[in-house]
Amino acid sequence: MEYENKYWILDGVYNYPHLLGGLMLTAGLLGLSIGISSLHYLCWSDLGGILLFHKNKGGRKKHVRVYMDGCFDLMHYGHANALRQAKSLGDELVVGIVSDEEIIANKGPPVLPMEERLALVSGLKWVDEVIVNAPYAITEKFMHSLFNEHKIDHIIHGDDPCLLPDGTDAYALAKKAGRYKQIKRTEGVSSTDIVGRILYSIKDEKVREDLLPGDAHEESQSNDSHMSHFLPTSRRIVQFSNGKGPGPNARVVYIDGAFDLFHAGHVEILRRARQLGDFLLVGIHTDQIVRKHRGKHYPIMHLHERSLSVLACRFVDEVIIGTPWEVTKDMISTFNISLVVHGTVAESNSRLASEPDPYAVPRRMGIFQMLESPKGITTTSVAQRIVANHEAYMKRNAKKAASEKNYYAQKVHVSGD
Repeated sequence: MEYENKYWILDGVYNYPHLLGGLMLTAGLLGLSIGISSLHYLCWSDLGGILLFHKNKGGRKKHVRVYMDGCFDLMHYGHANALRQAKSLGDELVVGIVSDEEIIANKGPPVLPMEERLALVSGLKWVDEVIVNAPYAITEKFMHSLFNEHKIDHIIHGDDPCLLPDGTDAYALAKKAGRYKQIKRTEGVSSTDIVGRILYSIKDEKVREDLLPGDAHEESQSNDSHMSHFLPTSRRIVQFSNGKGPGPNARVVYIDGAFDLFHAGHVEILRRARQLGDFLLVGIHTDQIVRKHRGKHYPIMHLHERSLSVLACRFVDEVIIGTPWEVTKDMISTFNISLVVHGTVAESNSRLASEPDPYAVPRRMGIFQMLESPKGITTTSVAQRIVANHEAYMKRNAKKAASEKNYYAQKVHVSGD
């Protein structure tokens, strides 16, 4: 029955309010539900407490789509947390990845090409859709495309300024249109900071002197210059976690590693590992273990930073923060592990010759499998890209470092999470 033919209901309300009220009360006591499909809500009017029905003009709640863009070069947990916050402002998150050409024009050469940045962004659990080759600045044309073709309701960015080479705000048009929303920047990490850590981690002293001449080289000798300033909290870990354990009959797959400088190779091996079971458990080695097997300048990212990067991956269900080097029988029983896997691509010095096989127990149990790594990327290979093009990155870092210093000098508290 259409809404126009239901005026008899309103007549009944006005003429026999006590009768209708009694019927509804009786239905409630009997556990029945009275529904009128095209009516939205009930309220009491000021005229003698008469119950009125109002038509639902809007239907279901509007589905909100939000947009956030970025270079996402040397992607880290700060990027992931920004996208997590953006997703909380809507129902669907669309992410624009700035093109290689736009990055070169505005910031200098990217460390990671589009293909790798796309794999990292697409691998995040909060991302619903990706727009590749997005412009560095929000232009009139692109903004029109976002609002009309992609049905975007709001454009999101962090509280740190994003300036074009001419000094203007990259999001000025979005702000003018009244469709801009701001989130809180994640403290303690930036791509600039990570480049600095990578340069410090270079083992060849002569190369480091070439990369960091004079005072910069002396500063790099201090441990403080490359230490993370991230302050981990239990709340942040909860925000990144799925908060769910495996089912009673779930096939739990376990994979471990350093997962330092989280890259596209990590995303792809985790994707393959997850396909082998119902629940993917990832062990993250301690800083001490990584340092022992890869050298004193590693890891580049410390344990909690690496854990958050892994937790942000859509293929990961749970992590062990500070997993032991050897996979023991007790560990397999505790977590009900069905299969232990390890990738074929790893850092060349990741195992010391004098140490026993860390996978000896699962091998004997017949639950170990080598997993073909789909990409040949390693933490070292990413670092070597910076070394190979160090002059450009030194110039880029110097400019960005000045901007970072200015940001912190003028920083005020911004509420958010």
